[in-house]
Amino acid sequence: MFQRLAALLLLSASFVMPAHAQQQQPQTDLARTQLSVGLYKIDTQIAQTPQQREIGLMFRKTMPQAEGMIFVFEQPATQCFWMRNTLLPLTAAFVADDGRIVNLVDMQPLTENSHCSEEPVRYVLEMNQGWFAKKNIKKGAKLGGELFSAAKR
Repeated sequence: MFQRLAALLLLSASFVMPAHAQQQQPQTDLARTQLSVGLYKIDTQIAQTPQQREIGLMFRKTMPQAEGMIFVFEQPATQCFWMRNTLLPLTAAFVADDGRIVNLVDMQPLTENSHCSEEPVRYVLEMNQGWFAKKNIKKGAKLGGELFSAAKR
């Protein structure tokens, strides 16, 4: 009887958990776009809905070096990110509407430290930690791509 009650409680708890809390799989099927910075091309997944942005790169065990995820918000604002359920060390580039990198922040896996943009931005590009440093890409560099062309209109 007790085991049956415990199983029923566990089952009912799974129905009240938000969908993103139940998901333990990385999202790898998002729309993609090509970005560039200097001579480098980046194959980028686009996280544009609230749920896609909330899950981000959580649960991912690997990511190719020339791949990243760009988070697109409706309006520029101070954006803050953390690394809950994120297994990879990442660098976040906080990016203005014109593609200018406002600031870069290294983030450690599985932490809840808040990492924020230095000014309001609409875009945040996450790459494997060290990618920007290895390419000597710093604050002030400009990203190119359709996203930033559309923002100028």
